[in-house]
Amino acid sequence: MSVPAYLTLEEVVERYRNQVSEGTLRNWRSKRIGPSFVKIGKAILYPIEELERWDRSNLISCKRISTASLGANDTEGAVD
Repeated sequence: MSVPAYLTLEEVVERYRNQVSEGTLRNWRSKRIGPSFVKIGKAILYPIEELERWDRSNLISCKRISTASLGANDTEGAVD
């Protein structure tokens, strides 16, 4: 079975584990923020490709630290 190219509103809410509500998505659509969508008649559909692009645009990169710098801090906070 092939993966659908579009997700419904309910599927988008499920994709983000109910951390984004239907109401939030509705507000974002009215303000033209958030993930891009397609409107066909009354149906609102979210292209999976656009959701993935939106995910990448909201990705927060963290600095990587080396394990050598972790070992240097082992003595800090030690009680004599």
